Amino acid sequence: MRAMDPPMRALLGFIAGAVSVLIFHQGTWALFHLAGLMPAPFPMAPTQPWGVPVTVSFCFWGGLYGLVYGLLFPKFAMPPWLSGLILGVIATLVLGFIVAPIKGRPIAFGWVPRTMLVVLVIHSVWGIGVGLIMQLVTARVGSASRRVTTG
Repeated sequence: MRAMDPPMRALLGFIAGAVSVLIFHQGTWALFHLAGLMPAPFPMAPTQPWGVPVTVSFCFWGGLYGLVYGLLFPKFAMPPWLSGLILGVIATLVLGFIVAPIKGRPIAFGWVPRTMLVVLVIHSVWGIGVGLIMQLVTARVGSASRRVTTG
């Protein structure tokens, strides 16, 4: 069996990252909303400077993280849910320590423990979703390509 090529893994990773935003990230956000800890999920307010809806922006950035994850996917010697969890933690750290200051927001979510925990949980669940979705789609695409090549 031939290994899946990097462009296909990158594409599937992008899809896994974006879909995980819609299902896992926003699903967890919705649970926190029900608990009174977050505003309503699927925010559609325009982002700066391009005016893209927030949820679309989340999907794009989740897809980019997923793209990198997809390229690295064959290198992981751990279950996909665990490598995805690590991805979610990395995304949280990048958001809190790099993106927030660039956008003029407080570093590390203002060091507010509840906010830090909520953001960590949302992104961790998103990352687990990326790992699970990537495992599912690579297995499906891999089995479909084997059927095509073996006739």
